[in-house]
Amino acid sequence: QVQLVESGGGLVQAGGSLRLSCAASGFIFSANTMGWSRQAPGKQRELVALITHDGSTKYPDSVKGRFTISRDNAKNMVYLQMNSLKPEDTAVYYCNVRGTPNWGQGTQVTVSS
Repeated sequence: QVQLVESGGGLVQAGGSLRLSCAASGFIFSANTMGWSRQAPGKQRELVALITHDGSTKYPDSVKGRFTISRDNAKNMVYLQMNSLKPEDTAVYYCNVRGTPNWGQGTQVTVSS
C-alpha cells in the first residue's frame, strides 16, 4: 500500500532553515505529482509546494522565494527546503500524493521568534 514517511522537522529560530524529507513507497512515484502541505492549530490545511512528475514546481505567495520543493525519482524521495523561516510557518507539515487521499503522518515544524 501507499506509504509516505516525513522527517526533518524540529525547532528553529526565525530566519533559520530546515529541510524536510518524504520517503514514498507502494506506488509509481515517478509518475505522480507530489506536494507538501501544512496545518497550523485551528487553521485549515494549506498547500505550500507541489512538484510534477517532470519537475515543474508551484508555490503560494506566502512561501515563494523561501521554500523549494525537489524530488529524486531514483530514490522515491521528495524534499522541502525551507529558508528564512518565520513564526507563522509553524505547523505540521505533510507529504501528499496529489489527487489522492494518501498522506503521511506529518512532521512538526516550530519556528521561534
